[in-house]
Amino acid sequence: MLIDIHAHLGRILREYKTLTAEDMISYMDGLGIDKSVILPLSATPEGLISFYTNEQVLDACGRHPDRLIPFCKLDPRQMDNSPDTDFSWLLDEYKELGCRGVGELTANLYIDDPRCRNLFKYCGRAGMPVLFHLASQIGGTYGLVDDIYLPRLDKVAGEFADTVFIGHAMAFWAEISGNVEESQRMGYPKGPVGKPGRLAELLRKHGNLYGDLSAGSGYNAITRDPEFGFRFLEEFQDKLLFGTDICHHHQNPPIAGYFAELKKSGRISKTAFEKITHLNAERLLG
Repeated sequence: MLIDIHAHLGRILREYKTLTAEDMISYMDGLGIDKSVILPLSATPEGLISFYTNEQVLDACGRHPDRLIPFCKLDPRQMDNSPDTDFSWLLDEYKELGCRGVGELTANLYIDDPRCRNLFKYCGRAGMPVLFHLASQIGGTYGLVDDIYLPRLDKVAGEFADTVFIGHAMAFWAEISGNVEESQRMGYPKGPVGKPGRLAELLRKHGNLYGDLSAGSGYNAITRDPEFGFRFLEEFQDKLLFGTDICHHHQNPPIAGYFAELKKSGRISKTAFEKITHLNAERLLG
């Protein structure tokens, strides 16, 4: 079994055509993926050129319930743009319609902004995991923002212990190394990891924090220093989730081949492999 925690439908860039549910399933079949979580691309000020709404995701997943798993996307600024907004009824509604989590959160706000903390509170009460894109700056990009060494993530993961946080993107995965520099946080650092970074510390500290291995950021983090990567996957086998971030027609996500090779080579244990590729997702998403 292989569950992809991170995939998108729709059209993300001007030059790309729309990626349909049927296209996605064709890609999944080619990569040996059994089920994919579909994350909406809904309207935000930092949004892409076109949207794929919560309702469109629910429709696509409803047509392929054996292959596609819906999330809903919310913005901490929705409705009232206030730290007092009541998200309970909206989360309950989407959960009743079949959504298994919230994300991908891409609002360009600090992750400990009062409006984000308010949304996290309601996600925890609803039992909805939160998958977030982490960036290093306000402006000129999208994604929730933290400083180097992730002090704000540390704070919110501790404050909202009932909320499951699933981290993704460059500013999250750059912290796999204790030698991370500010200039590397929105890129793909190369070379040996050296000493483990803040990410390992936070994964050990917070039982509600998980890592989404999708996209170039997750793949780069675990392959830039292969031997370190094997140890990292083994140690954090209960906290990591396989993902691709498929979102257009011109992708061949290398992580799929990497995990196929891991299975063949036995460089990580069978238990770790099965947890990362599907058991952790099954547990978190019910």
